[in-house]
Amino acid sequence: MSSPPVPRPLSVAELDLDAPDGPVLGFRPAPGGPAVVPGDVYALVRLRGRPAATVVGTVADGEDPAEVLAALARRRLAQEGKPRTDAERLAAAREDAAEGSSEDASDALTPPRTSVVVATRERPESLARALDSLLVQDHPDFELIVVDNAPRTTDTHELVTRKYAQHAEYADRVRYVREDTPGLATAHNTGLAAAEGAVVAFTDDDVIADPHWLTALTAPFAGDPGLGCVTGLILPARLSTPAQVLLESHGGFAKGFAPRLYDPARPPADEPLFPFTAGSFGSGANMAFRADALRRAGGFDPATGTGTAARGGDDLYAFVAVLSAGFRLRYTSEALVWHHHRDTWQDLRNQAYGYGAGLTAYLTATLVRSPRLLPALLARLPRGLAHARAMTAQRGEIPEGGVPGEHGTQHHPWPASLSRLERRGMLYGPIGYAKARLRKADTR
Repeated sequence: MSSPPVPRPLSVAELDLDAPDGPVLGFRPAPGGPAVVPGDVYALVRLRGRPAATVVGTVADGEDPAEVLAALARRRLAQEGKPRTDAERLAAAREDAAEGSSEDASDALTPPRTSVVVATRERPESLARALDSLLVQDHPDFELIVVDNAPRTTDTHELVTRKYAQHAEYADRVRYVREDTPGLATAHNTGLAAAEGAVVAFTDDDVIADPHWLTALTAPFAGDPGLGCVTGLILPARLSTPAQVLLESHGGFAKGFAPRLYDPARPPADEPLFPFTAGSFGSGANMAFRADALRRAGGFDPATGTGTAARGGDDLYAFVAVLSAGFRLRYTSEALVWHHHRDTWQDLRNQAYGYGAGLTAYLTATLVRSPRLLPALLARLPRGLAHARAMTAQRGEIPEGGVPGEHGTQHHPWPASLSRLERRGMLYGPIGYAKARLRKADTR
């Protein structure tokens, strides 16, 4: 049996259209990315700035990449149906305003004061790139807290204090906080404790935030007092290596372009495992919480997350904790960050194992800290195991030359070795969580 083809690199770009069948308003490489070259191109399609879809096309020498991709985008948008007119959008906003479920209604809301927390460890170059994008947000009132987690050097401290905190333009906006206990959840809790905003947003040091990211992520809180969490869209900043392409072909971190509102009082009919399918809610690189709601839910479990024996699951735990406390969670593609996927095969192996471990570690954490949820979890467990197995199943062969298109199209077969690593990680997760809790207890 022949080996599956090695995924080809793709250029990554943004295409802005005036309307689904309208002219091109703009075309450019993804933020911080190289110029678009002939070959396969992955593009975010915007409609007058709003993220609407992704397309993949092949651009030949001498062709205009904007026109090639625009033709594909028009067909994609036509298949999905034309967006609502302004009158239809306004009518929908009025209908949904009472329950705070309208994405369009948040456009006119003034977002609350927000604290943005970025936890980092020894990655000053990528951190600087992220901070530069965060400091040009169009949000009217925010602070930026950099949590230096278990640093080995002074590089992060020097970067934040010299380039940003001492800069006249940023001095009142950027703060440096050191947290010597390793672990992403612990670092996030430290940021939460330092935060002064009514809303606390979290992102990673390996993203570039769209200028409208923070406003789109936090404005919904102003219109819905029962909203506890908002998550957003994560797209690849580069698709230069086989590992990056393979990850994105199987969904990456994106959750699509359709808005969702998750309400514990009205469980979604299409998610019978709710709220234990936390991975469908969003990802830690793009999330915001009402500060009081997150604190009331107990914050992040410090025995979860990167940097602990649990390997992950800190964001999933927080999502379920906030929902279990009775708050709603919203997903919006309007809040966009571009993520720099890790670029090597070993990175992808580590991610596969970490995803599996984080999944069962967060479930273990949820039951340890909220045992009242055990009956609900047990009732959903058989379908949950089937769902998890389906997620990690080996994908079928595809014709040579397949490339990632819309989120989760799985145009490249997922190697059986990575599926096995995910399942091994799932078996390890509860053990890793127990180890992490013991280590936390030993350090008290």
